Amino acid sequence: MNAGTRRAVIATAAVSMALSLAACGQAGDEESGGKGSTTKIGLLLPENTTSRYEALDKPQFEQAVKAACPRCEVVYNNAVGDVVKQKQQFDQLVAAGVKVIALDPVDAGKAAGWVEGAKAQRVKIVAYDRAIAGADAYVSHDNSMVGELQGEALLSALGRKASTARIVMINGAEKDPNAGLFKKGAHISLDGMVGKIAYEASGEWDPKIAGEKMAAAVAKLGKKRIDAVYSANDGMAGGIVTALENAGIKGIPVGGQDAELAGVQRIIAGTQTFTIYKSPLELAPKAAEFAVDLLKDLPIRPQTHTDGVPSILLDPVVVDRSNIRTTVVKDGIYTAAELCTADLASECAELGIK
Repeated sequence: MNAGTRRAVIATAAVSMALSLAACGQAGDEESGGKGSTTKIGLLLPENTTSRYEALDKPQFEQAVKAACPRCEVVYNNAVGDVVKQKQQFDQLVAAGVKVIALDPVDAGKAAGWVEGAKAQRVKIVAYDRAIAGADAYVSHDNSMVGELQGEALLSALGRKASTARIVMINGAEKDPNAGLFKKGAHISLDGMVGKIAYEASGEWDPKIAGEKMAAAVAKLGKKRIDAVYSANDGMAGGIVTALENAGIKGIPVGGQDAELAGVQRIIAGTQTFTIYKSPLELAPKAAEFAVDLLKDLPIRPQTHTDGVPSILLDPVVVDRSNIRTTVVKDGIYTAAELCTADLASECAELGIK
């Protein structure tokens, strides 16, 4: 999505929600903090280890809400991976009278119970990126497709070696429903197409843990018996690449997800093979659209339903060295100056990133 298209998306969202502005103004007249906080929309994100949440999702969500409802305010908190902290943040929003919360849960199973309790107080929930049973709406990317694309990209990188390749899989946190979908999708692509999934474990979305699991895989299999590594996201891929380098393993395909700055820079450098780009320029505005419509009791416009929840599932995109310039750079996610540090200048020139 280029800058012009992005502006059009946000403009379209603003037009589609124009009917809510009068109501928004009325709510603003009532607002005095506390129980009158009817123009406040909560945004609760799960952790800050994955850099996209703070760097991309939060500002894009805030911008889209402001475009659709100028008098609306986003109340933001990050749980830093702590489900107890996130529950406290959620309860504080409910107690303050916030009537719509966009929630990306640390633990979706536990969050379902919070949602059920909040509904008794007429609080509406937009499940952000991770599905929550009983939510009023859900916005994410097609997470099974994410896993399938990861597996396909790994097969493509292996080429003719795929049929005999030994793969290490480092999956996401088991309490995250998206991690299960990524894993399932990856297995759909890889099972029967590679020689063997030789080692598989959860890296808990933590680069340090992922690096430790990678080191354990090397110790178990031997450094000459690993042909490629599936990493469920870019953060863990960073720990995995470090573990591979420490073991003297170079040149094998390593995948990731989220198109984090460090992940894209590793792709430029050649230490990571690909990532999956899930544009916050699409995700956050759609979630904001749902949130404002729910706030004003307007009908939402889902694309589909996920376990009965009205949903929009966006398409992910594989990013490798061939299309960095036409994806994350073209969309304005990163500038060439941000990506092309001094030590990557020659690689960026080779790829035409300027």
